[in-house]
Amino acid sequence: MAMKFSNFIFPAAEKPEDDGRVIRESLAEAQLCDRLGVDTVWLAEHHFDGICAYVDPVTFAAGLATSTDRIKIGFAVAQMSLHHPIRFAEQMNLIDHLSKGRLIVGLGRGTAYNIYDYQGFDIDPDEAQERLLEAEEIMLKAWTTDKYEHQGKYWNIKLPKLRPTPYTKPHPTILRASSSEHSMVDLAKQGRPFMMNVQSDEVTQHRMDLYRTTLKDTGYDDATIAQNVSDSWVWRNIFVAETDAEAERIGVPAFTRQHEFRAEMRKRVYKEQGVRLREEKSGIARNDPSHGLIYGSPATVAERLSKIDKIGVGGIMMTFRLGPMDADIANNSIELFMKQVATEFEDHAAAAAAAE
Repeated sequence: MAMKFSNFIFPAAEKPEDDGRVIRESLAEAQLCDRLGVDTVWLAEHHFDGICAYVDPVTFAAGLATSTDRIKIGFAVAQMSLHHPIRFAEQMNLIDHLSKGRLIVGLGRGTAYNIYDYQGFDIDPDEAQERLLEAEEIMLKAWTTDKYEHQGKYWNIKLPKLRPTPYTKPHPTILRASSSEHSMVDLAKQGRPFMMNVQSDEVTQHRMDLYRTTLKDTGYDDATIAQNVSDSWVWRNIFVAETDAEAERIGVPAFTRQHEFRAEMRKRVYKEQGVRLREEKSGIARNDPSHGLIYGSPATVAERLSKIDKIGVGGIMMTFRLGPMDADIANNSIELFMKQVATEFEDHAAAAAAAE
């Protein structure tokens, strides 16, 4: 089976006056991916800081569901500590119907850095993980149970029947983000696929090996293990140009600016609030172009991705538009990738299948 390729649309708008333009450009980017045959478009959730211009993946996903035809629409991720689980479950069912089953519900606890996300929604960040777990339990049962009642720590619920009912039976596909090895192992023990954030190829290899081993040791059969791996995703930043030199000239500065902007925002928040949710380690893979960015000509990018393909992952979530990069440049990178890189992996997969 060929490794799946997707686009994680994560567009920054550094100034408020840029918001509308970047939102419209992001919609056009998703529609381009739909035409080019990209498997999935992923959406983020970040509030009040400009890191993600469209802010709300639920509303944006509804727009994509009615303006695309075949591409899957996933969340990477919805910050469940900020959502009421019943309203969110209803919204997911609606988008599931609008998209005719193209929805992937990616869930996470909430941001690790921006205290404003929690303050703006009156949520204690220390409650985020518990809220995620309780919300997920409520959603799963509300999707599949009539006359559902729940008495919990954060929500008390009584409802006759959730409407609309899901388009996908028994409910839309759910994925959980995993930023640590511990959380990945926990998901493996539950027999669940996962989304991995940007890591070096070496860490990716280690975690995928551990994931498979944990699934096997927990008692899952080979078919279930293969399906879980196929449904799991790893994240990379990508920039493709006609030549390696052009890719370096454009892609590396844009990638660097992307991380500078995020660091500036976090420093500003700390200065204003005196609160730091997490101290980010220096030198981590996602901030280093040699690990966090795959860039080059189509041939160079294909060679880099072949290493990830050999690790054995289901799909790659790729962010093409980096930092302040012009939309036309990012879209050209997407076109080059789909026409000259993705086809290489499709050909290899077809040849391997024919040889079996």
